[in-house]
Amino acid sequence: MNKGMIKIGCAAYSYRDYLKDGRMKYEDFIKEAHKIGLDGVELTLYWLPTKDKSYLRELKRVALFHGLPISCAGISTNFCTPEASERNKAIEAVKEGLEIAYELGAPCLRVFGGYIPEGSSEDEAIKWVVESANACVDYAEDKGVVLAMENHGGITARANTVVKIVETVNSPWFRVNLDLGNYRESTYEEIEKTIPYAVHVHAKVSIADKGIKLDYNKIKEIFESKNYNGFVSIEYEEKEDPKIGVPKFAKYLFDVFR
Repeated sequence: MNKGMIKIGCAAYSYRDYLKDGRMKYEDFIKEAHKIGLDGVELTLYWLPTKDKSYLRELKRVALFHGLPISCAGISTNFCTPEASERNKAIEAVKEGLEIAYELGAPCLRVFGGYIPEGSSEDEAIKWVVESANACVDYAEDKGVVLAMENHGGITARANTVVKIVETVNSPWFRVNLDLGNYRESTYEEIEKTIPYAVHVHAKVSIADKGIKLDYNKIKEIFESKNYNGFVSIEYEEKEDPKIGVPKFAKYLFDVFR
């Protein structure tokens, strides 16, 4: 892999406290990313003031005017429930998310598999996720937006299960958003197993719940060995104010990957 092909972006989630209380709008987040010198932005959709198409197109225009592609859109879903009606609600949420991603010009939509409910087996939960994903992939293809399931604990806590779900769904419109900090055990081996299926990556400073900093030189070697050259999108969860922490972490990632 040639140097410089990895693109460094940032998820709106990094500035969640600012977005939640209105100190920052999505337009401000885009401008902040531009000020830092990032390559793109990921729009976590939790705090949209409206889902009107006119507003979404305005965000797309603002991103374009700042030279920043929208690398991904993100929603929260849980397919791990025995209740078909609840899974159908999640499927409808995905379809709405795909519509929004389409309007934004985002090539992929981040979703979650969910958490295995008490009294249910892993095999049952995998079946529910696969069935739900299969109910969405034609819609995803119609919109030209890839569904990117994140390794977000629960049913997706281990790489082998993530890969099994993706391979069982068996659609080019269903892939992975690889969160580098979410594999708590055998982190680098798990990353290596998952990266061939990834269309988007979340960069954390440290491994979830462990406070151990991730080694991005090691991650870079894994990416190069598997020819990943997409976005590495900062999802900042450290205690430091993101307006201070994100630029510092971005500089570190640029130093590693450029």
